[in-house]
Amino acid sequence: MRNPLSQKIMTIQPSGIRKFFDIVSEMEDVISLGVGEPDFDTPWHIRDEGIYTLEKGKTFYTSNAGLKELRVEIARYLERRFDLHYDPVHEILVTVGGSEGIDVALRAMLDPGDEVLIPEPCYVSYLPCVVLADGVPVTIELKEENQFRLTKEELLAAITDKTKILVMPFPNNPTGGVMRRADLEAIAEVCIEKDIYVLSDEIYSELTYGEDHVSIGSLPGMRERTLTINGFSKSYAMTGWRLGYICGPQVIIEQMTKIHQFAIMCAPTNSQYAAVEALRHGDSDVAQMREAYNQRRRYLMHAFKEMGLPCFEPFGAFYVFPCIKQFGMSSDEFATRLLEEEHVAVVPGNAFGACGEGFLRISYAYSLENLKVAMGRLGRFVEHLREWQK
Repeated sequence: MRNPLSQKIMTIQPSGIRKFFDIVSEMEDVISLGVGEPDFDTPWHIRDEGIYTLEKGKTFYTSNAGLKELRVEIARYLERRFDLHYDPVHEILVTVGGSEGIDVALRAMLDPGDEVLIPEPCYVSYLPCVVLADGVPVTIELKEENQFRLTKEELLAAITDKTKILVMPFPNNPTGGVMRRADLEAIAEVCIEKDIYVLSDEIYSELTYGEDHVSIGSLPGMRERTLTINGFSKSYAMTGWRLGYICGPQVIIEQMTKIHQFAIMCAPTNSQYAAVEALRHGDSDVAQMREAYNQRRRYLMHAFKEMGLPCFEPFGAFYVFPCIKQFGMSSDEFATRLLEEEHVAVVPGNAFGACGEGFLRISYAYSLENLKVAMGRLGRFVEHLREWQK
């Protein structure tokens, strides 16, 4: 028989996160700090709205772009929170999670050979989505000494005459790094000068600590060249509802909607109604969860300091990215031994790009109680490693 698979798909490796946690599912007494999923239930008033729409039989297709009512609320939310201004009719597309927005945007914008700049470490979907869209991924190594921010110099060094899109993954998964206004202004200047589009993944925009998130699309000259991705999974603890959105220039959104129309039809209807409720009345829920995450973040930073494990202080998302280079082992080896010997599951840093080697991603989207037990086990493991090295 002929090979049923395309050569392109065969070159793409499975997610390093999911592959690692296949092992976890077969073990007992494991504390998992690996999956980026809030441990909070979706707030009750949001769930109640989803239940109500089911009871009322609101189970039909919506328009391809999403409920107009929802797109209007998205536009209002983005304006009041991030000074972003979008036409809800022509410039907003409701997607099946933020991940669909990434995929559809790249397929709508790339021709074979177009280069996409991807700062790493980063979310695992960007690179394979570029490949599937026939683009060429070009990675930019973010550095710990720069707090894992993208600098103007790093961007300029990576640009060629084939560069079309820059992915901006901030607040960052897995590092927790953020870009402040001055950082973004320097990047925007380059993008305008070099005529580059920006795909700004802002799914963690509500989860920042110390100062509010700044959206690059709000800067002068960037609205017409930026696609802003966001959603409900992280901020509102709605991962299973599978709902996101992407906003940008009408000429791009129209073509993205065409792909979405043929591949998906529309995002889940009851999720869309629930999302309207989230945007209208969910600010206090987000604030409560953000404060809980911040408490956990501060606890982890203190725990790492106590055990002598270097970790730059993250100011976004709900991850920390401690460095384990002092132990002379790979991230995979460290994470595997920690799992086998102490039953604590974390993600090797190299799952998020080669430059993540020597680090671990630890999620604090888990209860403080579980984090305390896990840090006790991690501290014991680190102490044993140091004794062994003597």
